[in-house]
This record gives sequence, C-alpha cells and structure tokens, in this order.
Amino acid sequence: MTKDKLGLVFFPAFDWAISPDHPEREERLLYTMDQLMEEGIEDLDQIQMYKPDIAEPKDIERVHFCVPDVKSRLSKSHLVSIGGVIKAFDLYFSGQASKAFALVRPPGHHAHKIVYGDRGFCIANIEAVALEKMRQKYGNLKVAIVDTDCHHGDGTEDIYYNDKDTLFISIHQDGRTLFPGTGYLDDLGGPSAYGYNINIPLPPQTGDSGFLYVLENVIMPILDDFKPDLIINSAGQDNHYSDPLTSMNFSAQGYGRLNKILNPDLAVLEGGYSIEGALPYVNLAIVLAMAGLDFSHIVEPDFNPSKVAQDPKVTAYIKNISREVMYRWKNKEALAKEVFADAKVVRKEKQIYYDTDGILEKQSRYFHRCTSCSGLDIIHSEDDRLTFVKAITIPRDACQACEEKAYEEFSKSKEHFNFVYLQDKKNDKYLSK
Repeated sequence: MTKDKLGLVFFPAFDWAISPDHPEREERLLYTMDQLMEEGIEDLDQIQMYKPDIAEPKDIERVHFCVPDVKSRLSKSHLVSIGGVIKAFDLYFSGQASKAFALVRPPGHHAHKIVYGDRGFCIANIEAVALEKMRQKYGNLKVAIVDTDCHHGDGTEDIYYNDKDTLFISIHQDGRTLFPGTGYLDDLGGPSAYGYNINIPLPPQTGDSGFLYVLENVIMPILDDFKPDLIINSAGQDNHYSDPLTSMNFSAQGYGRLNKILNPDLAVLEGGYSIEGALPYVNLAIVLAMAGLDFSHIVEPDFNPSKVAQDPKVTAYIKNISREVMYRWKNKEALAKEVFADAKVVRKEKQIYYDTDGILEKQSRYFHRCTSCSGLDIIHSEDDRLTFVKAITIPRDACQACEEKAYEEFSKSKEHFNFVYLQDKKNDKYLSK
C-alpha cells in the first residue's frame, strides 16, 4: 500500500440542483476547491487528485429498492457522485492510496433501502452503495461507519439496521430539534444486530469540547471493542457554528482534531451548507488531517472562541448521554433478550416523508429470526399515491432454508403489490416484477 498518500476525488455536479438557490448547490464544492488550490494542495506529494468513475444500476440495486427502478429515480449526476465514492474506495482497496476522501455531491445518508424520491437532499446512499460493491469485490468486511453530519444518518441506519458486520454510529443534533426527527438512544438495531446501531443525540450549541469528549469517551472505546477492518467517516460538516440549517458550534479546528483522532480510512462528504464561511476551511482541515499534515493554521476569518464556548449545562448533558450510550453498548446482549424475547418475527413500523418530492411512505418491516443466519428482511411499503411495494432481502450470510424461503416469497407475491423486489446479497442477484 502507498504510504501516507491521500486520494482526493472531486465532483461538484454542475448540472444537478434542487433549485438555483437551494442550500445544496454546486458552490458547496467550488469554494472548497478554490481554497484547496490556493493552499497548493495539488502540489503536495502526500495528496493526489482523481476523477470519479460512474456507478452502474446494479451497484445501486445491491442496496436500494428504487420505485419503480434505478433509471427512473437517479440522474447521471447521482451515478457520478456514487461513482466518485466507489473510486475513493477503490483507491484504498487497490493500495493506490493509504486513505481517500470523496468530495462529491449529491449527498446520500438520508436515502433508505426503499426509494420513492428525494429526501433530505439525498436519493441514493453513496457510502452504502460503494461499500457493498467493495464487499462483492473483496469479500465480507467488518466495517464501522461513523456519521458526523449534524443530521441523523437515518438512511444508513435503515440499510444496516440488521447487519452485525456493519457498526453504525451517528453523532448528531437531537432529532427533537432538527430534521429528520430520528436518531434516539434506544433505537439500537434489529434482532440480529441489536446494539450495533448507535445514536448519540447531542443538544443544540454543542461545541468542540462536546464533540471531542464523545469521540474520546464513547466512539473510540466502541471502535476498540468492535475492531473493524475499515472505518468510514460520513463527513457532514453542518455542525459548524456558521451553518444556516443547524444549531451547533463546531469549528474547523474541531473537525481537524476529530479526524486526526478518529483516523478513518475513508471519508465521504455529506452535508454542510455554510458555503463560504465553513466548507472551505473545514474541508481543508480534514484533507490535511487525513494526509498527516499540520492543520493548526486553519482558522475561519470570523472565528471567535468566546462566541462558541460550550455552556457548562451542555457539557453536563453530554457526559450523561455518553454514559447512557456506553451502558447500552456494554449490555447489548442482555438488552436484546429483554426486547425481543422469543419472537420469531420482529415487526418495525415507520413513516418516511420525502420532503423534496412531497411523498409520504408508510412501512412495515419484518425481521425473520433464524438460528443459522441473520434471517430474512421483508418490507411492505405504500406511499400516499397508492403505490404498494414488497421488498425482500436475503442477507450475505443466508442459510439455505432462508434463501429458499425468500425465492418462494418472491414467486408467490404479486396480487396485492404494484412492485415486488428481491435483493439476494448472498448471490449478488436482484429481481423485480
């Protein structure tokens, strides 16, 4: 593997925007690129720039059930954004880079398994699609995804909710105060992966000291226990004190220190909407930290430590939350027995609102427990436009009995559904009717 070489993949999606003045627009990356060029990043031996690849429909089908299909839901820009993340992952796995950072848009961490449209500026989960492609190429991997976006990574949680090989940690502004209104302490995962979905909801006005306290006292000890083969950072940057959509007080220096301590193998840009005041400085700090270079001189022009100092009450609240998270992690097996008891099928109900497209989805998800594998995952879904969907997932570790049951379910299901899908992770097959 190339020693101390950071691969940077850049894609600003010039031809894609929700609206011309939407917070998620191409300038998010153009100001960052100007800053990187001004600092001479391209001239550093430790950093190499790369262009993205283009994702194929099957890459998306390994993760999502797009209604009615991938072609109808995703634009070319989405395929290139996902391809940029795939390129970053390939750089790492092929040994061309020791770390990689995908600076791409559109983002993806609010995209759930089922996709009716765009929500939270996301339509496909760019990290999950790239990860599942790597698993197909390189075999099963024990992976930790640490989502540091200010918004709860509800889509990534949904995709890996019952996958014990994928530890998902989301550190975010409390869902009672911010979209998407999820990400609570007791939402710990499905019956085959209970405790491996970890939410750390923080109060508004959390600053550098609060984020770094959680990192050092919760996230790093959990990662030490889990011992992942790979650490992915969903690097949302909307915890910044100047972000127009959120209420946190994180700084560029804080982001740099977080990245240095977390030491992810791969980072993927998610949110962050302070286009001039935050993103150029935060992205630069992360790039330098990932490349093992000094970032201590990276300071926002308007940074004032006294204005973003953390209130002692916020500090006390964060310490209490941290204790509760660690209690659940250390006692996950006992808690799972209390929650699921002897249930053969575990049912989870929820509603999902696609805020860009104005679609409301109602969903019933059934986790079928099995003593030989992770069990089948079957979703019954409908939207408020009377589209009825059945989606069946065969896990990577499926036993023969579950595999046969899934194909039987798929073959007999049609009458009450507009679309029926089968995602066979074990054999890398995807069927629909």
